[in-house]
Amino acid sequence: MAELSFLERYKRDHQHPVNKFTHAIGIPMIVVSLPLFLWDWKWALSLFIVGWILQFVGHYFEGNPPSFLKNPVFLLVGPWWIVKRFWGFITGKPLK
Repeated sequence: MAELSFLERYKRDHQHPVNKFTHAIGIPMIVVSLPLFLWDWKWALSLFIVGWILQFVGHYFEGNPPSFLKNPVFLLVGPWWIVKRFWGFITGKPLK
């Protein structure tokens, strides 16, 4: 049996619609918060905390722990997964 790629494993662990929704909102909030820390700690911290709360709420509905707890590489896979989903939604074509 072939081993799943990081993206395939991430997709497998994020099937519940609530989890997909909370990640679609929360991951961009977290990503945007990181450079924002250079200018406005209050807004950055708010986005960061709310984004992470959304991640854990989603995983509550999914019934599994966040993927990054298994491997920190998933902290980078999550944003890529969102980009791919967004691109597919906008263009109707999958991003390879």
